[in-house]
Parts: sequence; C-alpha cells; structure tokens
Amino acid sequence: MSESMVQVTNVTKIYERGTQQVEVLHGLTLQIPRGDFVALMGPSGSGKTTLLNLIGGLDQPTSGEVWVGGSRIDRMPSGQLAAWRARNVGFVFQFYNLIPVLTAEGNVELPLLLTKLSAAQRRKNAAVALQVVGLADRAGHKPSELSGGQEQRVAIARALVSDPQILVCDEPTGDLDRKTADDILGLLQVLNRDHGKTIVMVTHDPKAAEFARRTLHLEKGQLLEQSAA
Repeated sequence: MSESMVQVTNVTKIYERGTQQVEVLHGLTLQIPRGDFVALMGPSGSGKTTLLNLIGGLDQPTSGEVWVGGSRIDRMPSGQLAAWRARNVGFVFQFYNLIPVLTAEGNVELPLLLTKLSAAQRRKNAAVALQVVGLADRAGHKPSELSGGQEQRVAIARALVSDPQILVCDEPTGDLDRKTADDILGLLQVLNRDHGKTIVMVTHDPKAAEFARRTLHLEKGQLLEQSAA
C-alpha cells in the first residue's frame, strides 16, 4: 500500500453563507495509500462530508491541492471533472437513490449509459457487479421488491460497475439495522481485501469504523490522531 491514492495538501474550504464566510476545513493535509480502507469520524460539522466530497470530485477546495489516482482534480474544469469522476469514483450514500421503475440490473447499468459500451456489454458488466455483491439472483427485481440491505448492495454494485479506482461512502449503513449494516460493511471489506478497492467512508458509528483498516478523526476542520483497526 505504498503508492498514494489520495493526497490532500494544505486544503482549506470556505463556504459563503449570506454575508458570512464559514471555514469548514483549515489547511488539512492527508495521504491515503492505494488499497487502504479509511473511516472518517468526527462530530457533526467537523468537515467529514466536505472532505469526502473533495476527494470524490463533487466539490473543490478554496485553496490547497487534491490529487486522486495520480490526477490533480482541484483545478479541473467541470466537464473534465465529471468525466474523471465517471471513470474513477464509485459513490455509495446512506440513501440508495435507486430508480423505482428500473430493475436491479437496470439501476446498476445506469452509469454505463454514459460510455461507448454496447447494450450487451453493459448488461454483462452489470451482471458481474451484481454477482460480486451477492445479488445475481435478484437482477430482475425492482427496488420495492428488495430489502434495505439488498437495495444498498444494488447501490454498491452500481458504484462498482465502472471499475472505479476508489469507493467514496457517506454513512453507507446509516439507514440499516445492526446485522444488515455489518453485512454491508463485511462486503466493503471484501471489496477492499479481495478486489483491491481503495475505500474512504464517513461514519458516525464506531462499530462501522472497526471494519476499516484505520480511522481518521476530524475536529473543527482539522485532522486529529489516527488509529488502526
């Protein structure tokens, strides 16, 4: 895990709220090796989701540098950044954001509609992603026919289908009961260990953080001590 997947250097993020400026991150520096599984923890307002959004290319810092997978993304034009995200980042959120009228396979296939793959290849890739998350037998089911844990597995398959370099997860088990949450976190461990995916996960749940290789704590926009799982 020597090669760096994420390098955040002296990053500051300021939001404008009316006439006020709110500084959410204060000169933060962070390095995440390729193949790592990091949990980001901290109180509400500590900057966890802001940092996650910067790493995923959903937002840009006010100052500092953000490198992911060897690309500097903090100054990419929006069109180039969108294309970079589609190729390199898989997003998993607390709420699954599945399309109700589409089957599991159809939902997983969605990111591939932006590629030049044939319909047959898209279906094949979606089937492989569903197999990886243990839902090959639910490919034809719509979200309303799935449990919450199965819906989150479909969302993870959708995040995986483009074979991204990094998975960015924001409270991925926040809406699930303990057993289902542990199943989903175990799946993330498998994706990290057996499939080599770098994972950055925001969580407020100490038990969820135990599934990561290490935990980073944020407090008032700054990084505190690190702890290994």
